[in-house]
Amino acid sequence: MPPISRNGSKEAKNLIDAVLKFSSNTFKHGVHPPEHKEDTNKLPVRQFPFPPLIVLPMQQHIGKPAQVIVREGQEVARGQMLAKADGYLSVPMHAPVSGIVRKIANVPVIGGQKASGIYLETFPFSGQEVVEGAPVPLSASPEAILQGIQDAGIVGLGGAAFPTHVKLKIPEGKFCEHLIINGIECEPYLTTDHRVMLEQADDIFTGIRYLLRVTDAKQVIIGIEANKKDAADHLADRIPDDLPVKVKVVPVKYPQGAEKMLITALLGKEVPSGGFPIDVHAVAVNVATTAEIGRLLPHGRGIQERVVTITGPGIKKKGNYLIPIGTPLRFVLEHVGAAENLSEVYMGGPMMGVSASDLDLSIVKGTSGIVVFGDENVKRSDKIYPCIKCGACVDACPISLNPSRLGILAKSEAYDTMAEEYHLMDCFECGSCSYVCPSNIPLVQYFRVAKGIVRKRKSAVAHV
Repeated sequence: MPPISRNGSKEAKNLIDAVLKFSSNTFKHGVHPPEHKEDTNKLPVRQFPFPPLIVLPMQQHIGKPAQVIVREGQEVARGQMLAKADGYLSVPMHAPVSGIVRKIANVPVIGGQKASGIYLETFPFSGQEVVEGAPVPLSASPEAILQGIQDAGIVGLGGAAFPTHVKLKIPEGKFCEHLIINGIECEPYLTTDHRVMLEQADDIFTGIRYLLRVTDAKQVIIGIEANKKDAADHLADRIPDDLPVKVKVVPVKYPQGAEKMLITALLGKEVPSGGFPIDVHAVAVNVATTAEIGRLLPHGRGIQERVVTITGPGIKKKGNYLIPIGTPLRFVLEHVGAAENLSEVYMGGPMMGVSASDLDLSIVKGTSGIVVFGDENVKRSDKIYPCIKCGACVDACPISLNPSRLGILAKSEAYDTMAEEYHLMDCFECGSCSYVCPSNIPLVQYFRVAKGIVRKRKSAVAHV
């Protein structure tokens, strides 16, 4: 920024007003980690090869796992339903490739556990045409569209993997005024949503039409960070005349992609503690999820693949790839030329992603990126020092919690106090507190464990 004169010149005043206006169009606190997006943000999406074996966990979404409806030895076609939704808070699974169901058994999932799944052997010479079902027209009722979204197996592709049809169901007595399309992608390294906005504009606007039909929103805002100005211009130039859509560019800051933070930035409203976006008459949907709705529903298809950013200093062929869901991580890394001395492999970004415990894990619906580091890229500091009460974590927390106090309580296993007096359950585990902590305290890991224990206790009480 150029120096500002103290003489009260008109130019200086205009510059100050512009800076204040730009700065107010965001949320309080947050952090600014290095972006590292320049390696892939100019690279178009490329089709990834089909692996010889697909490994499909049935638990790829929040809610109940899908129920397998095929048998071992059965031949299936790409796009065919392999497992049905088990109730309302669940979605089906579809075949990412044509092949033979070799085994129905437990498969590895993130975190070191195993869960029910399907091993699907790919037909090597198949044309891999996609099986289509009954199309869901834009003229369909909101209920039919919600059913079509569930039948397509669509979940939040930004990483949360919450079933989209559940998110879009407006509760009785509530209404949606603002439909927010989340194109922020604030996580370092990832450029998946950036490329989707540049390459799938038509699908995005078709998806918005379906979303408007379901939510009855009066206004659509596509929120995009300033580091993706080309995507903002691209979408703004292509807004159909009959859609109430505007593109809004916001400052670059982490974790602006969190829906509550984005609502504050775009609408100036704060979602109440323990509440949801609909409490301020808003619904937020990830831009890639929106594109999938627009791509799949007109053809009656289920989701079989997704765009994934593969990057990091430990990768030779960095890029954005359209990868079949269920592709094993080991196959992915072999194809893109991963470093031999692997140190860390993150499923997702480095802030909210999870370090892979096993290279036999597979790409799932919520996998937005794979970030790889070699030994020479990681400076390990395993020593944890005492909290020095510096307040850096308090200044960083986007929802104004007291991570320092929560961390002290976590070490004392005072989990109920954390939840009841310090709003533990409002934490969405963005990692900002851990990022700024000079004592190297893994605060977000403490909170993740604490939240899991609180949930188990509440569940146990509910079943008494």
